[in-house]
Amino acid sequence: MPKRGINEFEVIQFIGLNKLTAEEQATVQELTTEYFKKIKRSLNNLINIALQIKTYEKEGKRKKYSINLRINAPTKEFASNKSQDWELPRAIHKAYQDILNQIKHTMHTDATRPTRK
Repeated sequence: MPKRGINEFEVIQFIGLNKLTAEEQATVQELTTEYFKKIKRSLNNLINIALQIKTYEKEGKRKKYSINLRINAPTKEFASNKSQDWELPRAIHKAYQDILNQIKHTMHTDATRPTRK
């Protein structure tokens, strides 16, 4: 589902979004758009995002959310399947933070290491 401001080659694909309420869908799309900008800036390239959301209803009224996230860049594919939480925004943040840490580690985007002369 392409969004405004996104190139035709950049795609955000949501899997399992139709099983969520309208409020939850809005939260997912808002956070994904926010993180899309950060990730695109970190990779300096066109990217595709696939976000899969699974819900597990345990005893009681609460739902548990599991987020699987895959980001395809021309140079590498990043994946996160570690985020599960009882709160949807927290689960999404965990998945995207894991991806951003992988990008930082792979691309060495931090300037903490001094260069040798």
